[in-house]
Amino acid sequence: MSSSDIAATMNSLGQAARAAATLMARSSTRARNRALTELAQRLRTADASLQAANARDISAAEAAGLAAPMVDRLRLTPKVIATVAEGCEQLAAMPDPVGEISGVKRQPSGIAVGQMRVPLGVFGMIFESRPNVTIEAASLAIKSGNACILRGGSEAIHSNLALWRLVQDALEAAGLPKTAVQMVETTDRAAVGRLIAMPEYVDVIIPRGGKGLIERISAEARVPVIKHLDGNCHTYVDARVDLEQALVVTDNAKTQKYSPCNATESLLVHADAAAAFLPRIGAIFAAKGVEMRCCPASKAWLAEVPGARLADATEADWSEEYLAPIISIKLVADLDEAISHINRYGSHHTDAILTTDHPSAMRFVREVDSASVMVNASTRFADGFEYGLGAEIGISTDKFHARGPVGLEGLTSLKWVVLGQGEVRG
Repeated sequence: MSSSDIAATMNSLGQAARAAATLMARSSTRARNRALTELAQRLRTADASLQAANARDISAAEAAGLAAPMVDRLRLTPKVIATVAEGCEQLAAMPDPVGEISGVKRQPSGIAVGQMRVPLGVFGMIFESRPNVTIEAASLAIKSGNACILRGGSEAIHSNLALWRLVQDALEAAGLPKTAVQMVETTDRAAVGRLIAMPEYVDVIIPRGGKGLIERISAEARVPVIKHLDGNCHTYVDARVDLEQALVVTDNAKTQKYSPCNATESLLVHADAAAAFLPRIGAIFAAKGVEMRCCPASKAWLAEVPGARLADATEADWSEEYLAPIISIKLVADLDEAISHINRYGSHHTDAILTTDHPSAMRFVREVDSASVMVNASTRFADGFEYGLGAEIGISTDKFHARGPVGLEGLTSLKWVVLGQGEVRG
């Protein structure tokens, strides 16, 4: 496609999305819930065309030499389909945030002032690899009364288009505009450049993918962006700690799954807990093949662990998001040093303290500058589903509007509502 063709196509998508957003904002909760249940049903009974589309993407990815983990992310297995269908039904069962008025207070003048939750309008979603994101984004847009324009990765184009057609069918069955969820059908990267530069049509952009994608979107967008760049998450083991609990939680935070952005990448240990904790967690990591990149003090405690894969940590390791069986380990003198280290090197995503000391826990919660801060829990819980949001569109480490897992409320904003009985200002 020529640049003029792409501009015309994206403008057409934007105009249709803006018109659909008006209809979605005034649609009934019942209609939006019906669209979600219709979508779940269509996913569960999807015909061979969906599997054929997915097979085309898998075949092309393998022929292109895509790494096996990336190919796996493309697969629409029965389990993946069942999970996204269940997510649609869970969203349908959740309370509708749109139109809720809260915090109403009567003022001395006689007026009552409150805030109403309303849809954002139109969001653009740019994502890579996983085609199930098509359904997650579409279902959240429907429930929150928004319209959206989706642009998935070229490696999943056929799967994304097949899923999108199911979404459109569900919207139509519920009496809602099919253009409430639109898919960019070209794989030309110029389409992304236009999507992120249409403030007249798009209210917010949500990128979901690798750091390179998100950095590009953040640098070039003329539309507000909800994003996080890195997931350099920390687990800090305090001096006063339930040792057995700390071992279980730390192990889970690192090894339950290596690739998510909420996996722990850096372990901080109070010097007073090192003797009891480090050799035992080191043995667990050694048994699972986790490489430990250590400061000199922590390496000394781990040196005698059989089979331990040890390396000297560099300055870069304290900021690294490995997404792999690698963890950096550092001994700290006290809570102050732990908090200072996290705020300096962390990505402000998710950080946890393991402690039996309540004042230390509360200091950590107050002073660690991250979107999610945890006490005696695995960082792997930093997820919209686990937080009871039904689903998430992504995770934000920004401080405006939405922070942490972004679910239904993150796709809405608040406007002031004033209720009066003829009051005038003197």
